Amino acid sequence: MHIMNPGKALFLLSALLASALTATAQTQPTPPAPAGLAKATFAGGCFWCMEPPFDVIDGVISTTSGYIAGRKANPTYQEVSAGVTGHTEAVEIVFDPKKVSFERLLHVFWRNIDPTVKDRQFCDSGSQYRTGIYTHDAAQKAAADASKAALMKSKPFKGDIVTEIIPATTFYAAEEYHQDYYKKNPVRYKFYRSNCGRDARLKELWGDEAGGAAKK
Repeated sequence: MHIMNPGKALFLLSALLASALTATAQTQPTPPAPAGLAKATFAGGCFWCMEPPFDVIDGVISTTSGYIAGRKANPTYQEVSAGVTGHTEAVEIVFDPKKVSFERLLHVFWRNIDPTVKDRQFCDSGSQYRTGIYTHDAAQKAAADASKAALMKSKPFKGDIVTEIIPATTFYAAEEYHQDYYKKNPVRYKFYRSNCGRDARLKELWGDEAGGAAKK
């Protein structure tokens, strides 16, 4: 059963009303990465909260909020949030591997999620909030598996890591009002993030490494 945090539901109301005229428009798959660049795709609960830690990294070209690992083509936010398509909210990162490694992105990813819970992140519950690493080639799969194995040995928390690591399927960019939400609606974003208890839980799990974006 899907349970949405009341604060997030309230903040979404104005966006949903504003997008009512385009509610029937379908989402679309994102294009391939330009030559010389690569993609990384991570799910860490609310996609609003997963863009900021990657946007500050030198070598990250773009972040896109969207949906992955589901059954339905061109899913809408309403369908995904209802938990009927199998997708999870995710962020697709286009990056320059000459400037930032996939391993660095993995480091940041882990320290921005709670990898100990299934089908939930912080105040948001449902399979659409499950965590995941969606690999684009064999090298990414090997790196993701290695990073998970290393964390299982060194993790500062007791719980097991339940984050899925599977090949990337079609990624659908979310509706425009979700993109860069933290920039477009900074007050609402900060209130939602605080009300959701995200930073407090990250600090509890990861200590001084919570967030991870500043670590080289």
